[in-house]
Amino acid sequence: MPEPTCPICHRTTVPEFRPFCSRRCADVDLGRWITGQYVVPGSESDDDEAADDES
Repeated sequence: MPEPTCPICHRTTVPEFRPFCSRRCADVDLGRWITGQYVVPGSESDDDEAADDES
């Protein structure tokens, strides 16, 4: 079975930082989420639109 690799730099993962190889790669991934480079696909539901109208 192949060793798991870091999704950022593709080095072997380290148990302490799994699924990453280091704190740096974990921080790179977090930064991508914060800046919107990663997006979870979905659509707005009627409930989301109703909440926006009430504000």
